[in-house]
Amino acid sequence: MSILPSNISRRSFLRGTAATAAGAAAISVLSSCGKPAETTADPVVVDSGTATYVVGSGDIQGSYEQAADGRGTATLAEAGSWSLPLGCVLRPSESAWKPYVVPSQTPSAMTSAGAFSVLSGTNALLVDVPRTGGNFVIYDAQCSDSVFAWTELDIVSHEWRLFAAPFSDGALGTVTTLWKGDADYDPPLTCCTATNVIWLVMPSTSGSKSTESSSCYLWKAGADSADEVVRSQGRFACAPTVSDGNVTLAPRVRVSEGRYFGITAYSLDSDLSTQVDQLVLPASVAPMYATYMDGKFVFSIEANYGTGGLLGNMGTYIGSGDGSFIVLPREPAAVVAGKGGVYLVKTRASHVIVDTNAQTYATLSAPNRTLDFGDYPASVGTTSTFVTFATVKDEQSGYPSSVQVRAWSL
Repeated sequence: MSILPSNISRRSFLRGTAATAAGAAAISVLSSCGKPAETTADPVVVDSGTATYVVGSGDIQGSYEQAADGRGTATLAEAGSWSLPLGCVLRPSESAWKPYVVPSQTPSAMTSAGAFSVLSGTNALLVDVPRTGGNFVIYDAQCSDSVFAWTELDIVSHEWRLFAAPFSDGALGTVTTLWKGDADYDPPLTCCTATNVIWLVMPSTSGSKSTESSSCYLWKAGADSADEVVRSQGRFACAPTVSDGNVTLAPRVRVSEGRYFGITAYSLDSDLSTQVDQLVLPASVAPMYATYMDGKFVFSIEANYGTGGLLGNMGTYIGSGDGSFIVLPREPAAVVAGKGGVYLVKTRASHVIVDTNAQTYATLSAPNRTLDFGDYPASVGTTSTFVTFATVKDEQSGYPSSVQVRAWSL
């Protein structure tokens, strides 16, 4: 059931709930106080010669030295290693608990969801079967140390549901249905921090609602309402991330001028009403991942656009709107994590350790007997413990047998 708050006009309500399509907002009250993404910066179009390249690319020489010890000047001490069931896919989080989706051991369900603690080694299976039933499967999961959220998707109709609950000591509290959507809207891109769940509702590119706006919503565990906090006139470019108390989004900006994305950091203390920083990419260039950490944007461009100067080229960038960037010109594969000027960037079969203080780089090798794509990060943004996971093969049979989770102290 959906209740219209008395302080919201009908125009505001209809605009704020357009993304629910055939289904109304699933929580009992939805406050529509969101506003279009503000633009305070000009597009950043700079020449590749203005950047510092970690390694060489084409005719450009790399400026960083390879660390002599092969692991970087920053000490990466392995803090732990654990084995999880085969098929377990961890999702990056800033917390000690890492959410995951795993093939279900229950005959009536394809997938289950849970969380793993790198502090205690506790593995908590939290949602063993989809709450929705029918053809629904557990599609995604996100968590912090205080809240757990997951998405269920109907594999036939492509309808979806977003659920969340308070989370403490490996157990869930009362479950709340946050949102319902149909095939005209993509399953939500979600992140969690403290007691907050943040998600994007965006029209599908192939559905009948493809020209509608997209919205970012914020819900606090235990609340009976959520707020629409940022609206994009078109789809957001990538999933939300959180680090250092800021949420990074990439909404459409300068809509009347063309297709521009503004990578924007919003303060969580103000419930995303305050912009901390913004970097507007060149026309048509879209980020694959973006995070605001150490007072800089760390973002990935997954293709060579052929236009837009430096930022129109594939790679991972560290910098801000002043046009001063550090570039790792390799194909990006995941979000970035790190601390104090050290960044761990996933590229194909390994992680590159970029130490911007010592201007060195090194490789964090994947575990032995991993599949060709190596390991992936289960951490995002500023962290003291960098966590990876990888599917490993059995030494005797050569077949994939388990998922190895490793933690590294920064």
